[in-house]
Amino acid sequence: MKVAIIGCGAIGKKRALALGDCRLMYAVDRDIQRAENLAALKKNCRAVDNAAIVLNDPQVEIVIISTTNDCLSPLALAAVKAKKHVLVEKPAGRNLKEVSLVAAAAKQNKVWVKVGFNHRCHPAFIKARQIVDSGKLGELMFIRGRYGHGGRVGYDKEWRADPAISGGGELIDQGVHLIDLARWFLGEFKYIDGFSHTYFWQMPVDDNAFLQLRTKKEQMAWLHVSCTEWKNMFSFEIYGKYGKLQIEGLGGSYGTEKLTYYKMLPQMGPPETTVWEYPFPDRSWEEEFKVFIQAIKKGYRPCGDIDDALAALKVVEKIYEVSK
Repeated sequence: MKVAIIGCGAIGKKRALALGDCRLMYAVDRDIQRAENLAALKKNCRAVDNAAIVLNDPQVEIVIISTTNDCLSPLALAAVKAKKHVLVEKPAGRNLKEVSLVAAAAKQNKVWVKVGFNHRCHPAFIKARQIVDSGKLGELMFIRGRYGHGGRVGYDKEWRADPAISGGGELIDQGVHLIDLARWFLGEFKYIDGFSHTYFWQMPVDDNAFLQLRTKKEQMAWLHVSCTEWKNMFSFEIYGKYGKLQIEGLGGSYGTEKLTYYKMLPQMGPPETTVWEYPFPDRSWEEEFKVFIQAIKKGYRPCGDIDDALAALKVVEKIYEVSK
């Protein structure tokens, strides 16, 4: 399939290198030099600084949008109206209103919109999902998740610190990943509570958020996201009636990705423990794009789509509302 990428920064480059057998036709960026740098990675890829060129080209079948948050929904909406399938980075927009327009247009134009929830495609999560689906954990009871980084000098002056561009702080940034993962395992959250606050960074958006999410069946997700973690960390624990799964690390500065399965024994006591480690480079970007291509070709809803983004943003907006 033929692809265009709009937004040629670090994430756009990751996406370009994860296309598999698909052909990258266009690299688009307002900064033409960035577009040219990305286009140079692929044979016969054209660098342009105008997204309209891509949207008006009938050969382009998929548009990947990896811009700042303020441009995600407008570009996705334009691509959908041009009847292109879209992969838009999370959170897909700054608020529910923006993303709802994209979701409605996608249904009207009969195209798929995948959202960049690549954490679902990390090997530890793929394995965890298989174990949960097998029933070995029994009925799930609750989830505890933590995700954090330490920022960097000048972090409070970057675009993520400007609510007009980002739509919020750490909650809408890393928070949507944890919300999406918790919902992927537990289902819809009926009760939403929590608190977002700015503790350290001198910026008008939150640097920490604490979430208490509960399903109709009283399954709980306790989540904390932070950009005052100082040492990057990721931890996600899934508790079932017959065991526990613990995922730690995402590779790179977050540490080696690892899944530990604690299996309850009939006599209880110390559990039987199995550990899987994934020390190789992050392949979630490639795996996520494969999932999207298969969904397009076979005509089924992709895993982690625009409706999943809407569900995550519903939680985000509720937490921001109760934190005022």
